[in-house]
Amino acid sequence: MVEVASVEKRFGKLDILRGVDAGFEGGKITAVVGPNASGKTTLMKCILGLVLPDAGEVRVGGESVRRNPKTRAQIGYMPQKAQFPENLRPKELFDWIQDLRGEKSSLTRSLIDYFELEPFLGKPLRVLSGGTRQKVSAVLAFLFDPPVLMLDEPTAGLDPLASSRLKDRMFEERARGKTIILTSHVMSELEEFTDEVKFLLEGKIVFQGSLDEVRQRTGEERLERAIARMMEGGSL
Repeated sequence: MVEVASVEKRFGKLDILRGVDAGFEGGKITAVVGPNASGKTTLMKCILGLVLPDAGEVRVGGESVRRNPKTRAQIGYMPQKAQFPENLRPKELFDWIQDLRGEKSSLTRSLIDYFELEPFLGKPLRVLSGGTRQKVSAVLAFLFDPPVLMLDEPTAGLDPLASSRLKDRMFEERARGKTIILTSHVMSELEEFTDEVKFLLEGKIVFQGSLDEVRQRTGEERLERAIARMMEGGSL
């Protein structure tokens, strides 16, 4: 469970988040959507503890994330474009992360096999394709079996097989009661696997509900058109 309570964040003269209240439940895949510069990235970073809110609080598993590294260990994060040490090889990266955590994961081998990374383990990350690097990032997100998964444009750059495998893994984790938060600009994918949508606009959540509720409120059957209607209207 992730709770965001009255969170505000300002950078200089810009109000990025303006009193955001949101709950992300276990056993659900929740999509955070909205136009560019709506505050999605800042909200994700607040949950990760990478950005400190100016006001309000974020709790993961009931604990505040503010200067609390224990909560970060509860989150598996897959960024849209991960920045890896280019000279490392995937195997070295996996070992390095486990050494940093002081914890060996029993899932390493199964995840490598699942995402078909064996042929690339000994190659420097700098020579790997964007899709292969995304698969490396997916392994790191799932590596320690965290209760919360945050996935930022997770299928970007993946081929159809790898994308399908990632989605299947998400369904499995949802069935196990994990809290899954994601962002995506691919509305057809969100229709495929999202349980709930939170629509962020100008730093405020203006709608929270299921896909059916989105359709009912906007009168649009397709999610892409429904989101466009929200962006035009500003709120519901």
